[in-house]
Amino acid sequence: MTLSKLSKAILAAIMGIGLAFIYVPLIIVVINSFNPSKTFSWPPTELTTKWWGKALENTGVRESLMASFTAGAFATVIALALGTMLAFAVSRYDFFGKNAISLLVVLPISLPGIVTGIALNNAFTKQLGISTGLLTIVIGHATFCIVVVYNNVIARLRRMGTSLQEASMDLGANGIKTFINITLPNIGSALFAGALLAFGLSFDEIVVTTFTAGPGIATLPIWIYNNLFRPNQAPIVNVVAAVLVLLSVLPIYLSQKLSQDTTSGGRL
Repeated sequence: MTLSKLSKAILAAIMGIGLAFIYVPLIIVVINSFNPSKTFSWPPTELTTKWWGKALENTGVRESLMASFTAGAFATVIALALGTMLAFAVSRYDFFGKNAISLLVVLPISLPGIVTGIALNNAFTKQLGISTGLLTIVIGHATFCIVVVYNNVIARLRRMGTSLQEASMDLGANGIKTFINITLPNIGSALFAGALLAFGLSFDEIVVTTFTAGPGIATLPIWIYNNLFRPNQAPIVNVVAAVLVLLSVLPIYLSQKLSQDTTSGGRL
């Protein structure tokens, strides 16, 4: 199909408008983190790094950042373990309810966050009698982080097939050696991409966290939301947001590269 020059120009204009709508506000946030004005007068008359210094000194930022990293790390570990095992079970074995399990694994990420949050809060506080805190945040995040690990690993396993594993075992290797020497190297990039995406989802989550976090525990997204409209904290919020924007670029780029179904990635 060949497009005319006018059609190409229209498509390029639409794409440019869409990208501008997404990225111009992010650029403004980064610029405002250097804006000396608390009211964010635009354009900035000068640039300053004083808000960056105040952000580093802010106890709330440090504590919420540590809470987000801790929750994200543990949720990612749980998601890697459970998501990988589920992917192996579904891709390698036939059993009753296989399709239902696949649906149930993917369902949490498609549900509205508020529904998941309310359900988890009721389960923890009323059915199980557990006080909400960092543990419940980790469990809540793991419920949807499993999905991205599962999707990445099962796609790689289906592309791999079973011929290499069977050849390894025919040559005398047991199941553990076959997994370490054959399977793990081939699914390693899928695991890494899934871990990056899972950590990113956990680190950014606010709705489920609101219902599963206990008193006095605030992850970074919750801290940003609580301080966004406070005049003395708004400039620091811009700094934190700018840092998150800049730090998100590399993991997202790596996860996309590793998730691509390229010839080198699919070579067995």
